[in-house]
Amino acid sequence: MWSQNSVSVFLQEASCCQPSRREQRLHFAATLPGSSISPPSGKLAQRLRCDAAGKVDVLEKNDTQNQDSNQIVEELTCVMKFGGSSVASADRMKEVADLILSFPEERPVIVLCHGENNQQALTELTFLKDLHLRTADELGVERSVISKHLFELEQLLNGIAMMKEMTPRTKDYLVSFGECMSTRIFAAYLNKIGVKARQYDAFDIGFITTDDFTNADILEATYPAVAKRLHGDWMSDPAIPIVTGFLGKGWRSCAVTTLGRGGSDLTATTIGKALGLREIQVWKDVDGVLTCDPNIYPRAAPVPLLTFDEAAELAYFGAQVLHPQSMRPAREGDIPVRVKNSYNPKAPGTLITRTRDMSEVFSIFEDLEISVDVVATSEVSISLTLDPSKLWSRELILQELDHVVEELEKIAVVNLLQHRSIISLIGNVQRSSLILEKAFHVLRTNGVNVQMISQGASKVNISLIVNDSEAEQCVRALHSAFFESDLSELVSGNGSV
Repeated sequence: MWSQNSVSVFLQEASCCQPSRREQRLHFAATLPGSSISPPSGKLAQRLRCDAAGKVDVLEKNDTQNQDSNQIVEELTCVMKFGGSSVASADRMKEVADLILSFPEERPVIVLCHGENNQQALTELTFLKDLHLRTADELGVERSVISKHLFELEQLLNGIAMMKEMTPRTKDYLVSFGECMSTRIFAAYLNKIGVKARQYDAFDIGFITTDDFTNADILEATYPAVAKRLHGDWMSDPAIPIVTGFLGKGWRSCAVTTLGRGGSDLTATTIGKALGLREIQVWKDVDGVLTCDPNIYPRAAPVPLLTFDEAAELAYFGAQVLHPQSMRPAREGDIPVRVKNSYNPKAPGTLITRTRDMSEVFSIFEDLEISVDVVATSEVSISLTLDPSKLWSRELILQELDHVVEELEKIAVVNLLQHRSIISLIGNVQRSSLILEKAFHVLRTNGVNVQMISQGASKVNISLIVNDSEAEQCVRALHSAFFESDLSELVSGNGSV
């Protein structure tokens, strides 16, 4: 029987990681009013100048290369998709813009879904006109960015009123106006505040679909077409792409189609797969995928990590998560999907991946040449212990241990617990379950809380983690139970605790 002082590092795989810092995007302008974001520096940095009308001039700050020289343009990194409530008003658009700017290391493609999709709102011209004009005015955007669409919308609604019917094809065309106007207003606002942005209608950049109006599906030809357009434009003239969600173009009819339930999420994952991006972020109004319906149990908490299979099952049984159809491109492209809350951006959210790979945790210890004593794993977490005597023999001072935690926090939520001891029970491999049953009964009787348990591959060694202050008490109680009581026959044969 022995106890060993240890430092316990309890790890839970993160649902949100802080990306490594990269050079700031070329399309950021000078420091924005009220913002801590500064423009990039260096020979290849660009500054953007916007006049009152939102026109953008690109000024090269380069003393050694002229404007025609080849320049290194960093690739797009992720998709950020924002749902209807995110663009429902001018204030929300400002908040979304601030959220995007809070990630200066990212070079995102933005997908927006219109805020009003109910049938009554779609058919009321006065409502739609007032909503979008008011939003443009409050953002300081010229009304001309949507005047053409307002005129076409009025003509369409007059035609519907005259015919007294609305076919699925007409309905899809009608629905598209909300997305098209919202994205134009948002792109114009970004340009106004000095962030170069470019608006795209999904049906004009290669989103080719079936002709199943109101419930169309993406065709395979979409991926190369979208990649060619977005990647080509970005490399030739970097600007944040602002793309309409939910829309496509029928391959036979060439008419506007909508993608049905989860359509804007499908737009985001399709772009992510087409461009081979690092991550797809879906920003909703909840803190990720929750453990249950919060209307039934208010203490429902976000699940930090899911596989695509698990997320699909949850969606099938009613959870507010990505529709299985919308996750298909991400699964096929093996691109992680992160579900986050636009109202609470600091919440870690939920990360959805093909598999749960925790090998990166151990690679960090390997890179830092730190050995691990005891390990316990579950589907979503890793708990492990480090022997302080081994750390100190390597002259790993507290600051260096902090560095270990800092590295782990890039991929995981880390809890560092000190002043813990390992109690190891060595016994008959065939009787490990009986040993555990008896040990837990003894410790529970003595009021000892076991914080971690690990069994070696050989199943000969069972290790328990307890507080330092309880270690000697545990040793005495276990020794008494296993070697001094009448019940010691449960652990017959050679063994020790």
